[in-house]
Amino acid sequence: MWSERASILKQWERFFQFRTAIISWGVKVRSTQERSMIEKLIKGYGRFRSGYFQRNRTRLEELALEQSPEVAMVSCCDSRVDPGILFDVEPGEIFVIRNVANLVPPFETKGDYHGTSAALEFAVTRLKVKQIVVLGHANCGGIRALMDSDASISSEGFIDSWMQIAAPAKKEVLARSDLDTPELRIDACEKTAVSYSLRNLMTHPWIHSRVEAGSLDLVGCYYDLRSATLVDVDEINTSTLLVSKVSNHHHS
Repeated sequence: MWSERASILKQWERFFQFRTAIISWGVKVRSTQERSMIEKLIKGYGRFRSGYFQRNRTRLEELALEQSPEVAMVSCCDSRVDPGILFDVEPGEIFVIRNVANLVPPFETKGDYHGTSAALEFAVTRLKVKQIVVLGHANCGGIRALMDSDASISSEGFIDSWMQIAAPAKKEVLARSDLDTPELRIDACEKTAVSYSLRNLMTHPWIHSRVEAGSLDLVGCYYDLRSATLVDVDEINTSTLLVSKVSNHHHS
């Protein structure tokens, strides 16, 4: 017991030393609200360490050695959409990949950085997940920025070029005649972008081969922040691939 308390005290001491160093480097806390938020985080960690961690210590120590989630989820960075809370899962159950607007880029190897693609490759080839879920959501700032922008891409930032992944979804939505308000078009683009991300997943060879073999399913869903409803948007699996092949054969 005493050794555990000593360990906790040492952790807190290291944390406060780090915090003091950060402040000494010139990062100033500008308001009472910011100070209270930092204190909230510190107290929250304390409750986790003395509460949740202690109650689930055996499981968490096992997870420290190895993880084996069955689901990988591509989710938005949006602070209002937390997959762990939304799906009421425990640590180790889903492998979460977060980025702006929950987009999946198509497979390519010429770019310099591939954070989302690397995470997907790890989930599929190393962790061997059985499903990849793309989770879209209402009031997405990234999709709104895409729909509100013109065709130009700013060279001074990253958002415009990243959101071009969803440009085909925007083009499809703008071509529809049944969406007569900007909000309806944004809502439609949020859902359509999920479908395009599923298609982009299939351009990755190590995903495509596993979907064809029946060991991996791709699912797209959409969460409405306003009503807490979750709806299916699209899916790709061996069954849908078979239907697509039969359809294409008949058309030819």
